[in-house]
Amino acid sequence: MAVKVLVVDDSSFFRRRVSEIINGDPRLEVIDCAVNGKEAVEKAAKLKPDVITMDIEMPVMDGITAVREIMRTNPTPILMFSSLTHDGAKATLDALDAGALDFLPKKFEDIARNRDEAVGLLQQRVSEIARKRPFMRRPAVTSTTVTSSTSTATSPSSVARPTSARPLAGSTSNTAPVARSASTGGRFKATGKRYQLTAIGTSTGGPVALQKVLSALPANFPMPILLIQHMPSTFTAAFAQRLNGLCKISVKEAQDGEPLKAGTAYLAPGGMQMMIDGRPGSTRVKIIDGGDRMNYKPCVDVTFGSAANVYGDKVLSMVLTGMGADGRDGARMLKQQGSTVWAQDEDSCVVYGMPQAVAKAGISTEDLPLDRIAERILVELNLV
Repeated sequence: MAVKVLVVDDSSFFRRRVSEIINGDPRLEVIDCAVNGKEAVEKAAKLKPDVITMDIEMPVMDGITAVREIMRTNPTPILMFSSLTHDGAKATLDALDAGALDFLPKKFEDIARNRDEAVGLLQQRVSEIARKRPFMRRPAVTSTTVTSSTSTATSPSSVARPTSARPLAGSTSNTAPVARSASTGGRFKATGKRYQLTAIGTSTGGPVALQKVLSALPANFPMPILLIQHMPSTFTAAFAQRLNGLCKISVKEAQDGEPLKAGTAYLAPGGMQMMIDGRPGSTRVKIIDGGDRMNYKPCVDVTFGSAANVYGDKVLSMVLTGMGADGRDGARMLKQQGSTVWAQDEDSCVVYGMPQAVAKAGISTEDLPLDRIAERILVELNLV
């Protein structure tokens, strides 16, 4: 059965364009369109689509408000369309906070080299997030754990998210022993290893995942953190600013030549590659051109590989939710040096692509649910 899609946009041209692309994939079917957020909320309740594509700026009710209302009443995977501006970035991050799972720029040519690639990307994103439809539920009415005086957006802990309602697929693969899931209430134990750097790579679903993990870390976190999030160049500064307002640690967009400091997380700039130079204790960020031949800018493999060369066996690394397999080769380099590699588990991922690639290759040593990754980090570093 085809994935049912509701297209929401106040532009008739864009509704038609998106509908044509989606209907061009036999796995997908546009069942209706809405011209504003209010109509989207009504049609989501009536038609029960598998996926909704949503514009942000619309009359009557904007897309962010519509996302919040849909997540409150009829949780559905939502793909946002955004402009690649600083204001567009802030609005898109608000939409992700409200419960949207992913986003794409409205100008497809900004993220694709040709029309065919852009078409395939949109179809793939819709298909991927549709897989989360059976596991979304109405959120329980509880107090949120992530708050900020600098943001009025709904906390991701208060919106609908995929549940862990089924056994972990592939948990019997040939990977090393994995940590028990959060539902078992198992206690973690530190391995006794020593670390000088933490590195986290992610893509689709990453903004919410990173916020959940980083906001639980203490201000006295004993080492620098490298963050690699697949994101357009106009988004990373706004995302770093948002995280910095939510977290006890400092979070900033990485700049070429700056020294790495404990208690600070450095977000790789969009469109570029982040590496590190020097030796442990006197290491600096190195930002280089993204490279025309590179599929990902920034690329997790590039940063992980650089960390492996400089820090050897002293890196605590994680691959979180994301499409594709970026991070697998870099994680393999880290493991070969003796560093630790963890992966997010399938049920808590928006897209189980990057973590699956690491787990299936037997690189990760633990497979962790998102809501316990911060706890696992604190235990490993003897901070609790």
